[in-house]
Amino acid sequence: MTGALLSARGVTKRFGGRTACNGVSFDLWPGEVLGIVGESGSGKSTLLNCLAGRLVPDAGSVLYETRSVGSVDVHNLTEARRRLLARTEWGFVNQDAREGLRMGVSAGANIGERLMAIGARNYGEIRGTASDWLQRVEIDLGRIDDPPTVYSGGMRQRLQIARNLVSSPRLVFMDEPTGGLDVSVQARLLDLLRGLVDRFHLSAVLVTHDLGVARLLTHRLMVMQGGQVVEEGLTDQVLDDPQHAYTQMLVASILPV
Repeated sequence: MTGALLSARGVTKRFGGRTACNGVSFDLWPGEVLGIVGESGSGKSTLLNCLAGRLVPDAGSVLYETRSVGSVDVHNLTEARRRLLARTEWGFVNQDAREGLRMGVSAGANIGERLMAIGARNYGEIRGTASDWLQRVEIDLGRIDDPPTVYSGGMRQRLQIARNLVSSPRLVFMDEPTGGLDVSVQARLLDLLRGLVDRFHLSAVLVTHDLGVARLLTHRLMVMQGGQVVEEGLTDQVLDDPQHAYTQMLVASILPV
């Protein structure tokens, strides 16, 4: 894979007669954050789910450079091996934090469960690490034993981020991580995410319809329309000098009149 952490080759996914994702290829490098942008229905979330092994593409391959055994084709792995990869080397931040958390157990247990998946067994150490991560994502330690059901939307999203990052993943998939939150909560969450991405030298694939989020968090950008990648390049280059008419329309739509 010539140094790439993740490589997609010709990834295609159809739903009936509709092609949601058509022949997408790219490389993701260690420490790089790749943004995938486009309007609703452009295929960006379908692509993300194919990359993360949650959807099986109809054509193409997704190669990942593991810590232990080198390059593997994500969709040729057994379900058990893919789930292990998702628990240990990957993270997945959902737009709706309820999909990424266990709502019936405490915040500390949500983080501790992820630690146990990578072999942690000492209760005191698990709780200590959970406490450390709650502080990192700006959640009051007095809430460690509260379930996420009594958390605000922003707190749930920060807890979901802590649950994902506590196991030191090499790659994190993010699906509209700030979607549905109030603007002030979004800004705080974005600052937190940017700091964590930089501090832990994370590789990430971020899906968003918000070009402001893309500019703040990503190094490189792919623009999707109708299942196709219509433009790609360095984030500032794409947003400051868009070449494709669709990208120009997206950029113009967020500029003040």
